[in-house]
Amino acid sequence: MNEIVQRISGFIDILLTRDVLTELAMLALCLVVGSFVGAALLNRSRRQTTAAPLVLTWNYFFSQGSVVAAPALAALLFVAIARSALAAAHFDTTLLDAAMRLIGAYAVMRIIVFLFAASLGNKSWMQQWESRITLFLWLAIAAEYLGWLDPIINTLDSLGISSGKSRITLWSVMKLFFTLTLFVLVAAWISRWLDRRLKKLHNLAPSTRIGIAKFANAFLIGLSILLGLNAAGVDLTALTVLTGAIGLGLGFGLQSIAANFVSGFVLLLDRSIKPGDVISLSGQSGTNTENFGWVQELRGRYVVVRDRDGVEMLVPNQQLISNAVINWSYTDPRVRLKLPIRVSYRDDPELALSTLLAACEGQKRVLKDPAPVSRLMHFSDSGIELELRFWISDPQEGVNNVRSEVNRAIWRLFKENKLTIPAAQREIVLRTAPASEID
Repeated sequence: MNEIVQRISGFIDILLTRDVLTELAMLALCLVVGSFVGAALLNRSRRQTTAAPLVLTWNYFFSQGSVVAAPALAALLFVAIARSALAAAHFDTTLLDAAMRLIGAYAVMRIIVFLFAASLGNKSWMQQWESRITLFLWLAIAAEYLGWLDPIINTLDSLGISSGKSRITLWSVMKLFFTLTLFVLVAAWISRWLDRRLKKLHNLAPSTRIGIAKFANAFLIGLSILLGLNAAGVDLTALTVLTGAIGLGLGFGLQSIAANFVSGFVLLLDRSIKPGDVISLSGQSGTNTENFGWVQELRGRYVVVRDRDGVEMLVPNQQLISNAVINWSYTDPRVRLKLPIRVSYRDDPELALSTLLAACEGQKRVLKDPAPVSRLMHFSDSGIELELRFWISDPQEGVNNVRSEVNRAIWRLFKENKLTIPAAQREIVLRTAPASEID
């Protein structure tokens, strides 16, 4: 601590000299002007940037990397000009030389952090922390350059608590956190790179690519945590109790979550449900359209299903494993639809059956092979029960809409052929009893 105080005192004495004050004034002016110029360039570039999907190319790296570092680069340019002017006037430029190195280091770190965050994808949390991470790394570099890093480390290492033969210090905790973060970020970057490579392998099924990517991501993250703990000097044998506690927690409190993760890997391996499939979650047989939707993506804990109203349902993986699910496009996308129709006993059933078949003619979505058929099912109390059966090959385009089109054609043709659809009715017979039967 005394060493740090002495260094700070000597540094203040140096700052009070005329040359240093002149350099400080020029440096402050250059930083302000450079910041304004760089911010203007950055805002102009953002206004001109379209909302196109992120494509990681070398052109993107160089153009966007220089844009985000524009304030630092502009400040560096003005400091270099000021340094040349003071050197021509025979002023001491030691401070400006150091400022140029530090500003250059900040610009380089800003570009590196930006490129690393961009390579992790648009949804990476690191993109929200780019400035903070850059500032933290730059402060460490500046402290090393000024010779303050070792005294700071020694001070942080002296603050801690002792537990038996081990000692936990503030520096060891910070070192552990930094090391783990670094290893996990590298693992996430490798996982992201592997995922992009797998998407280009079109000979593999989409579910297989997703399964490999998710398994690799989980494996790399777990391995990075173990390597980070080992690199930070943590004794891994001391984690046996912790792993036992985690296993106990999985057995009780986290049982449902663990089951969903395992079910997710099962779905990916057996390929029973994959992105693009049309499914119905009713659990009933037949062409029921309850909870009808498209599989958007398979996640570790749930499946994203989008219905016809644009609403996305997050269905737990375990529900898809343990319950019956209608997969309309599992092997053959063709499905058969049934339309029950009732006609009056006064009408000719043969004419009604041929009229039902005529209602399918001209319907673009109704298949001709297999051909539509009409059946007389049974004789009910209210009329003759008929049924029209036809096939479609595109259930993902909707089922009720094609039912509606065929029903409208049936109604029109029944009107033309004077066929009647009777309503359910009951006959009530009123009989007057003779006076002799009335008490």
